[in-house]
Amino acid sequence: MSASTAHLVVIPSYNTGPTVYATVKAARAAWSPVWVVVDGSDDGTAEGLRALAAADPGLRVDVLPRNAGKGAAVLHALEAAQAAGFTHALTMDSDGQHPADLIPAFMRESLAAPDSMVLGRPVFDASAPLLRVRGRRISNWWTNLETLGAGIDDSLYGFRVYPVAPLVEVMRGQRRMRRFDFDTEAAVRLAWRGVRPINLAAPVKYLRPEEGGVSHFRYGRDNALLTWMHLRLMAGFLLRLPTLWARRLAGRPPFGRPSA
Repeated sequence: MSASTAHLVVIPSYNTGPTVYATVKAARAAWSPVWVVVDGSDDGTAEGLRALAAADPGLRVDVLPRNAGKGAAVLHALEAAQAAGFTHALTMDSDGQHPADLIPAFMRESLAAPDSMVLGRPVFDASAPLLRVRGRRISNWWTNLETLGAGIDDSLYGFRVYPVAPLVEVMRGQRRMRRFDFDTEAAVRLAWRGVRPINLAAPVKYLRPEEGGVSHFRYGRDNALLTWMHLRLMAGFLLRLPTLWARRLAGRPPFGRPSA
């Protein structure tokens, strides 16, 4: 497989145990290059990933000295990718939930529409916790309001292709988006900038503990973080409402293409 010079895969990882190795190997089987950012993990996987990278020129592993959050890990990779000349990055989780076999399809969609962000629309199976499935509907409702119906089908699913330059600019412009709030806020703020969302269906699987599943989601802590995030986004939405409304009336992006 020849390595892309424009599109790369970014996998932030924090204490997912051996599951991260299967995730990275599946991603590498589908794409090159793949960059992993170990976000201060203390489970020994940093050493194992470095050993994989030493034998694989299509794999890069960066290790952060302490846990800074998913958004911070992604930003670390994006800034390095931008400096290396990459224009787009597909982000995916390291815990085995995301479908690595769909990486080429998402990349093809991005290559066909480079000014857009390609967002995964999760297709849940029986492994999905009902509380999580129902809870994300609330975040999706707020996201739809905050973007004036820009067409973001799911605000939380992190299997996505982003244009690097506008996302780096957005993140450098404010101090948030560094933890669990990254996925939702990235989609909303890019939509505000006129980056058009394209939605593609993608399965999501929640691994059981005996399958190696690890979750760092905490209902109280992370729902409080999301609530505070949506309050901030609503304030930003109200300030941008005249511009967003004018864009919608004019039919300009991101109000121009239905879901795929």
